[in-house]
Amino acid sequence: MKIENRDKFVILTDDKGNLKEFASFITFQIANKFKRQNVVIDLGAFDALELDQLLLFLKVSNLHRKTKHSFVIVNNAIDPDDVPFEMVVVPTLQEAADIIEMEEIERDLGS
Repeated sequence: MKIENRDKFVILTDDKGNLKEFASFITFQIANKFKRQNVVIDLGAFDALELDQLLLFLKVSNLHRKTKHSFVIVNNAIDPDDVPFEMVVVPTLQEAADIIEMEEIERDLGS
């Protein structure tokens, strides 16, 4: 796993090419190491991502968002209409940063 720290979030990227193992690994890592940070999962390298693969991240997404922190997945291969409403999937890292900024403002306003 590649880790890149930014001011308001951390970017986690799979460096082994095994999405199922990566999803399982980050489920544990996020709960322990990144639980107080906004998280971006960069799946941009997976240009043929399918819904069943994306759903591997649903549980960790829901758990992390309950802690009042953002969880955003970056991938432009999946059809936005197929993404469950509980998940946030955007096509670029810049859009992920924008989503996190907006969610932080909403949390500060108490929404």
